[in-house]
Amino acid sequence: MKRHTITPRNSWQQAVEQLGFGFHTTNVPYWDESACYEFSMDEILYIERASAELWDLCLGAVQHVMDNNLYHRFAIPETFIPYIERTWIEDHPAIYGRFDFCYKDGALKLLEFNADTPTSLYEAGIVQWFWLQDYDKSKDQFNSVHEKLIAYWKYLKAYLYPGKLHFSCVKGSLEDLTNTEYLRDCAIQGGLDTELLFVEDIGWNGDAQTFVDMHDLPIKNIFKLYPWEWMTREDFGANILADRNKAFWIEPAWKMILSNKAILPILWELYPNCPYLLPAYFDSGRLTDYVRKPILSREGANIQLVSGKDTLQQTAGDYGAEGYIYQQLFTLPDFNGNHPVLGSWVIGQEPAGMGIRESTTLVTDNLSRFIPHYLV
Repeated sequence: MKRHTITPRNSWQQAVEQLGFGFHTTNVPYWDESACYEFSMDEILYIERASAELWDLCLGAVQHVMDNNLYHRFAIPETFIPYIERTWIEDHPAIYGRFDFCYKDGALKLLEFNADTPTSLYEAGIVQWFWLQDYDKSKDQFNSVHEKLIAYWKYLKAYLYPGKLHFSCVKGSLEDLTNTEYLRDCAIQGGLDTELLFVEDIGWNGDAQTFVDMHDLPIKNIFKLYPWEWMTREDFGANILADRNKAFWIEPAWKMILSNKAILPILWELYPNCPYLLPAYFDSGRLTDYVRKPILSREGANIQLVSGKDTLQQTAGDYGAEGYIYQQLFTLPDFNGNHPVLGSWVIGQEPAGMGIRESTTLVTDNLSRFIPHYLV
């Protein structure tokens, strides 16, 4: 793994905007093609193999949580437990997830699993691929995101209810809308009938006890880029349990277990010999150097990095009320002050590609940059 400083394309802003990528720059650059990362084929095969193995271990961990009634570790409301288990037993449709890895000194370690509402999919699947065609089309990339999305939506069509598949995200977030519309476009290419519906516009028919769209038509299949932990705590959530149509929500409710950082100590307890896992616990007593993470948090909020008696970094935020986990410290590699996290995508149960986010601090936060990659 090497980091190269390169010259951005002329008028790169126009190039990415033509792809529909409108949030490349906010108050700071997000898409950054002044650098790129180079990987060998052996490194990519290593990342791909680790992703496949970890996905299987994660499925085993979900079953373990259910068999041993460990929901209290995840701060999951009791009223949702039967529903979560039903979505697991009935194998409700799921489409994707993103493992976040630290890759350093030849070792690949799982930092967390974004299993419910991962973003940066469009950047990984489309934007960096078109960058590579301009940069050096003779090179390749760990990237089958687009093909696998279309193929898996096509496969899932037989397992959905007849009718529309709605796609939903919050109003006012261009990033969420772009990722949602990308997924919807892939579903359309897979032969599904789709419609965009913002979360705020999802209706509830109290007489019929069903969800409805803006046309007052029933919602039976819906992809939502909206976290389950929010849904379960809103008035909206109770309707999911009462829904007579038993709509399929994608990602399904059992992903609440994997998207919660409480899964990290569970994984370590079950698979302590897995080379991709870091020791993780629900208390800090067994670790001298550790990262304290809220079981529910986003964009690097409320993270504390501790080495011995020293705090290396601590971030602010509004998370932590539900509890914390403690994971052995494994700091990100340092490329002249740039610290990359590898985001490895699983689509349709298979590894599908990678996106790299880079920060100038050891915690990847909402100021991180997306850096393209290639393999040789």
